[in-house]
Amino acid sequence: MAKQTVKLGKKHTKAALVVRYVALILIAFLMLFPLLWQLSTSLKAPGLDLYARPPELIPSKVSGAAYGRVFDIVPVWSYIVNSLIVAAITVGGNLLGATTAGYALAKMNFRGKKIAFAVFIMGILVPAEVILVSRYVLVQNIGIGDTLLAVALPGAVGALNVLLMANAISGIPNEIEEAAMIDGANAWQRFTRVVLPSVKGTMAVVAIFSFVGAWDEFLWPLIVLSDQSKYTLTVGLNFLKGTFSNDPRVVAAGTMIAIIPLIILFLSLQKYFFQGVGEGGVKG
Repeated sequence: MAKQTVKLGKKHTKAALVVRYVALILIAFLMLFPLLWQLSTSLKAPGLDLYARPPELIPSKVSGAAYGRVFDIVPVWSYIVNSLIVAAITVGGNLLGATTAGYALAKMNFRGKKIAFAVFIMGILVPAEVILVSRYVLVQNIGIGDTLLAVALPGAVGALNVLLMANAISGIPNEIEEAAMIDGANAWQRFTRVVLPSVKGTMAVVAIFSFVGAWDEFLWPLIVLSDQSKYTLTVGLNFLKGTFSNDPRVVAAGTMIAIIPLIILFLSLQKYFFQGVGEGGVKG
C-alpha cells in the first residue's frame, strides 16, 4: 500500500512538473512573440508578403537591407550616443542616490523618517504626466532646457528604486553593522564595506530598471528637446514612421536596433539580477 502511494505521488509530481513547464513555455512564447515578429519582419526580403496567411515567422528569403536603410535615414550612432549619455546619468544617479537614501531609511534613525517614507511612496503613486508641465517649467527656469541633462534629471533618482534598496538593506542583520562599529568603522565605511557588497543583486535590478526607463523614454525627451542633433534614439527613430510609413520592415529594423542595448545590459547583469531574489540575508 505504501509503495503504491509513493508511485502515485511520483506520478502526481511529474504531471504537475509537466504542466508547470508547459505553462511557463506558453507564457514565455506570448511575451517573446512580438519581439520575434519584429525581428522576422525586419529580415524579410523586399517582395515578400508581410501579411501572408498563415503568418510566416521564419522568412523564406532573408535580407538585411532594412537595417541599412535605417542608418541611411537617421543618424543612428549620434542618437545612440545621446541615449547612452542620458542612461549613464540616470543609472549613476539612481545607484548613488537610491543606495544612500535606502541606507538612511533602512538603518538610520532621524526625525521625519516616516514622512520621508510617505513622500517616496507618493512619488510612485503620482503619474509622471501629472507633473510634466512642472518639470518643463523647472528645467527652463534653471537654464538647462534643450539639453541631455534636462532629459536625464527627472529620472536621476527614482522613488521605487529608493524603496527597493531600503527593503534590501533592511534585511541585513544589525549585528553585522554593530560588529563593524565596534571595529571602529564610521557610517560611510559601514555603508561601502558592509552594506553595498551585500546588496549587489538589488543594485543590478536598480541599474537595469533605470537604464530601461531612460532608454525607452519618449514623451519627455520629445517635449524638452528642440535641437534634432540632441535627440535620443527613441525620439529619432520616430522619423522612420513618418518618412517610410509604407515600409514596416524599416520600422521593425529600427525597433530591433533600439532593443539590442537592453538585451546586452541584461545579459551582462543577469547573474546579479537573479541574485537579488534572496538578498539581504546572511550568506554562509
